Amino acid sequence: MNEVDAANELMRLAKQIAKHNKLYHAEDAPEISDAEYDALVRRNAEIEAEFPHLVREDSPSKQVGAAIANTPLSKVTHEQRLYSLDNGFSDEEIAEWVARVRRYLALDEDEPVAMTAEDKIDGLSLSIRYEGGKLVQAATRGDGQVGEDVTANALTIGDIPDTLPDGAPNVFEVRGEVYMSKAAFAALNERQAEADGKIYANPRNAAAGSLRQLDAEVTRSRSLSFLAHGWGVASDVPGETQHAVMEAIAGWGFPISEHLKRFESVDYLLAHYLSIEAQRADMPYDIDGVVYKIDRLDWQQRLGFVAKAPRWAIAHKFPAEKAQTTLEAIDIQVGRTGKLTPVGRLKPVTVGGVVVSNVTLHNRDEIERLGVRPGDRVVIQRAGDVIPQVVENLTRDEKRDAYDFPTECPRCGSDAVAEEGEVDVRCTGGLICPAQRVQRLIHFVSRGAMDIEGLGEKSIAEFFELGWLEEGPADIFRLKDKRDDLLAREGWQEKSVDNLLAAIEAARTQGFDRLLFGLGIRHIGDVTARDLSKYFHDPQTLRDGVAEMDEQRRAIEAEAGELAPEAAEKHRTKGLAAIAQGLGISGIGPTVVEALTDFFREEHNETVWNDLLKEVDPPRYEVETRQSPVSGKTVVFTGKLETMSRDEAKAQAERLGAKAAGSVSSKTDLLVAGPGAGSKLKKAEELGIEVIDEAGWAAIVAAAE
Repeated sequence: MNEVDAANELMRLAKQIAKHNKLYHAEDAPEISDAEYDALVRRNAEIEAEFPHLVREDSPSKQVGAAIANTPLSKVTHEQRLYSLDNGFSDEEIAEWVARVRRYLALDEDEPVAMTAEDKIDGLSLSIRYEGGKLVQAATRGDGQVGEDVTANALTIGDIPDTLPDGAPNVFEVRGEVYMSKAAFAALNERQAEADGKIYANPRNAAAGSLRQLDAEVTRSRSLSFLAHGWGVASDVPGETQHAVMEAIAGWGFPISEHLKRFESVDYLLAHYLSIEAQRADMPYDIDGVVYKIDRLDWQQRLGFVAKAPRWAIAHKFPAEKAQTTLEAIDIQVGRTGKLTPVGRLKPVTVGGVVVSNVTLHNRDEIERLGVRPGDRVVIQRAGDVIPQVVENLTRDEKRDAYDFPTECPRCGSDAVAEEGEVDVRCTGGLICPAQRVQRLIHFVSRGAMDIEGLGEKSIAEFFELGWLEEGPADIFRLKDKRDDLLAREGWQEKSVDNLLAAIEAARTQGFDRLLFGLGIRHIGDVTARDLSKYFHDPQTLRDGVAEMDEQRRAIEAEAGELAPEAAEKHRTKGLAAIAQGLGISGIGPTVVEALTDFFREEHNETVWNDLLKEVDPPRYEVETRQSPVSGKTVVFTGKLETMSRDEAKAQAERLGAKAAGSVSSKTDLLVAGPGAGSKLKKAEELGIEVIDEAGWAAIVAAAE
């Protein structure tokens, strides 16, 4: 997968996951199984790990739950955010999580890391606040910041005490899951069927719908339960470890998991996971994994949080389900970069409660690896991708011709080839290929790019076929001249047309970074677009900068033309790297330099760019940073840090508005040098860069925070 494909898939994943978050958390009406949802999130995480500079502002990795939908229930702003959990799906991932914790805390190898483990209930998150020992508020998680007030309903749940015993902290928020047992769920649906009422799909949906009732007596009749697993705001914490505080919460009358245990070994932790998994079917409630938490609270505080989850906890999810079916056909889809993606059409089969009829086959090499052909019997799994993937071909040994991957584009007939070193086959037709032109326009108006609401895939395709978008994205801003034509089209009313035209007008001043990302330049994802925008600030400065880069590149190519092939390639590669290094933009390497110069070398792209700038006027791109002594500065850490890990130090720098770089250059403002500092310290001294020790850095952090 290259950068553009990764950015495109991350964009699709963000939309899909946001939709399913809303259906699950805000509307209690999920359309997919938990395993399928986990697969989407996991796929997003895998791509972000491979392309960290492409992480989106609306990334699912930064989101918790979903915004509250229109509801008669009052909204509650949580004093302390409710976070989600990162997921692990294998023993190796859990071991790596523990290893990351060790590295982050800079622990010695022989220092034990105690962890708690408990089953993960598939329920509805609830935060219950007590003041002076009395229950004063209960709220759902919502999007982590704002939830719904369900205090009256929570008071009907027998597992939730109205008051805390003497000696409990003055203010304390108990957090846990509201759930419906399997027996209560079966009884509820039986009653609903007899009364010709709503039949719930699963216990989680039933619990969520029951807790959100306007009539607390309806909630009381639904036999809901509660299990505590943590806490939020607290005037005092009754213990120094996770396990000790949970024991205290249990002592106040709250149920906690009978499977909550404390371990100091990953092997024992994983054995407990297997034990819980073996009991899963016989448990009185639904679970979907096991949650591990670092036991020491002072370590939890040091580890802190990433965008949506704590570093000190992880959910070890149960394996995804698999199923067998028949691969009936292989279709080829053409993306906006010309990539030919094979999609398998399956005989529909149910996996994890969801009917599956399509499966991604990724690329030509994957088809060859699996040896799949139409008619094969295959095993599919709903994990690790947007749509399920084939994990095994059961009939690959049957004597039939292998599948011939197309050598021509199915949309325009142009040659379809794989460039040297790439596995993806692409149409060479470029913008003469209607599939690529339409897909690029769809990308241009998408949420992560120009974000033109009301102009979706269907409308783009329709307008393209009508010839209204023939010249490129600039034509979108000329749709204002098509108002009467739009009103004459089926499905378009005056209000929808006016809303669309208003959204298009608003996009004329959309941010420069979004405009750049929207062009769909290969290897320029949204993060890279922001990095370029921070450096160049506006379209003209970017264009001048690319022209200068191209001039340098042409000189390098001319020099390479006089060398032997192998030496010429090395010269080109070294030259592109030098151009990128000269820019000094973190994350911008030779691949981006080549992509930018390639884009503007194409005459049609230059025309599209100039035409577009006649229609849009993005404001100058500026970056706001948090004020601190190192705001806006570039900081480098070197040598051994004795009170924290390197990752922890970099996280501190970023919190203070600084940029944590990995190498010393003329753009470095400050070097933090610990014992054993070598070449970086020497280079900093040569360049006259300020150098401080770890204690000096700690003083800066303390003063700022």
